[in-house]
Amino acid sequence: MITLLVGFSVMSCAQSAPTKVNNAFKAKFPNAKYVEWENENETEWEAEFKLNGVEYSANFLNDGTWKETEHEIKVSELPNSVRNTLSTEFSGYEIEGAEMTETHEFSGYEVEIEKGEETIEVVLDKSGKIIKKKVVEEEEDEDED
Repeated sequence: MITLLVGFSVMSCAQSAPTKVNNAFKAKFPNAKYVEWENENETEWEAEFKLNGVEYSANFLNDGTWKETEHEIKVSELPNSVRNTLSTEFSGYEIEGAEMTETHEFSGYEVEIEKGEETIEVVLDKSGKIIKKKVVEEEEDEDED
């Protein structure tokens, strides 16, 4: 009986995406390894996986529609245009992390910068144009650790 309960609790912790989502993922990322799914909300699933040795995350809607892909990059991989914008617009801030992000409408960079106690998330296109910026609340920052 105990073995059955332990087995059931382990199985209930593992999540698997709906068939449409899984099929869309496999079509877009046929070489993905070590895929783990998480249900983000009622309409969206996120897969974390490795592709060519790099850690990625990709989001899909319940109907299998691809929404976004992100992967971490080294700060040194940011284009000069992006680094120049950050040093000009956010003087005194240090780059804490960088990701390449892609959606249907956009391909660019998401960069987290920090100065003292303030952390800002900045989204820039490949030419260095700022698309969006927001101050990261302390709780959000801790959740990502």
